[in-house]
Amino acid sequence: MPARGGGGRLGRGLAVLLASALLLTGCAQSVDPIERLGKKAAEGVHPTGPAPDRPYLRWGLTEPLARPPRRAARTLALAPHTAGRVLPRVMDHVPTRDRVVFLTYDDGADKDPRFVDMVRELRLPVSMFLTDSAAGPGYGHFARLHRLGAGIENHTLDHRALSGLPYAGQRAEICGQQDRLGSRLGLRPHLFRPPYGSYDTTTLRAASDCGISALVLWRTAVTPTDLVYTHGPHHLRPGDIILIGPDETTGPSLRERTTRVLRRVQQRGLTVGSLENYLQ
Repeated sequence: MPARGGGGRLGRGLAVLLASALLLTGCAQSVDPIERLGKKAAEGVHPTGPAPDRPYLRWGLTEPLARPPRRAARTLALAPHTAGRVLPRVMDHVPTRDRVVFLTYDDGADKDPRFVDMVRELRLPVSMFLTDSAAGPGYGHFARLHRLGAGIENHTLDHRALSGLPYAGQRAEICGQQDRLGSRLGLRPHLFRPPYGSYDTTTLRAASDCGISALVLWRTAVTPTDLVYTHGPHHLRPGDIILIGPDETTGPSLRERTTRVLRRVQQRGLTVGSLENYLQ
């Protein structure tokens, strides 16, 4: 009996020693990430995803997007025609020293609701150039974007190449979409992008008669694999208008392509501004 009692005391002592050894060797680490990693390292530990105050992490950015400068709306300078008619100005960039670029999206075929979440969480200024045949009947998607501050602009009714068409046909495409956006969204845009960037003097006349103040082209376009430039340096620079067109392949989603552009924007020390604020 005494031997059994001594063995019990010995077993309890061995158990205490074993527990102490486990603590010393780290096998019983704290589950608190701040204790284990230190405060700075633990800032990146989010068991349920990025912290609410750092939504940029959710969208693939490593740092928040810089806020654009506060700027009152400008009045766009128009180009007078030789016959006295005032024609819209044609532009592929905005002349500015502000370190901003402008994100523009064409057609309206892609109606991913998560893109709305991205615009809201990043407070991302975007401009949507809508074609009725692609955007309809889902105008509710673009109404949600507009409530978040997105610009809604004109890209014709049926996405026809306008150059060479008679005046009546071009006017029907442009004014017809003005009327459609007015009835569906209560808007009459003042910016217009001709499909494929195809326009002529007749396009300018028709656009002017439909209440358009500027034809917006682009200097930078997003392909499924890279950014391409229509002229000038092969890198982003202040004032660039960027076209993020519809993806007609099975390539990256609209959100993924936008993230890729935003990373390049940040690498160049730029941010995203509202095209409408600069061209009103």
